Amino acid sequence: MRTLGLDVGTKTIGVAVSDGLGLTAQAVTTIRRTNLKADLVALADLAREHEASRLVVGLPLNMDGSEGPRAEASRKFADAASQALGLPVEFWDERLSTVAAERTLLEADLSRAKRRQVIDQVAAQFILQGWLDARSATADVHADDFDPEA
Repeated sequence: MRTLGLDVGTKTIGVAVSDGLGLTAQAVTTIRRTNLKADLVALADLAREHEASRLVVGLPLNMDGSEGPRAEASRKFADAASQALGLPVEFWDERLSTVAAERTLLEADLSRAKRRQVIDQVAAQFILQGWLDARSATADVHADDFDPEA
């Protein structure tokens, strides 16, 4: 079961997808936003293509952890996507994901134009990878509690 990671912005939606085992995230594409209906159709096509069973949406929290207007907009979009696609949604704190993506792309020595083309999907990759890593760590903790002798 694959998971789609989304970095939802006002002009674009960065999209990443997990591998089948849920270990790694790969950047996929950037959806140029036009209107909600078209955005959801494009997202539904990607969900079908990648056989996604869940969405992880980046939640742009303020640095103090509070939610502002962008977080509210992301939640509203996620609710619409969940209903339209029939998929569960989870949120992941996306603070500094775009900064990390920008740093990674600078280290890769990409031109400014190329960075602008892929920054949102790389940010989505960071969001999804963070969620996958946290989920894996939780599974490891629970596996440590397993007692085969019991």
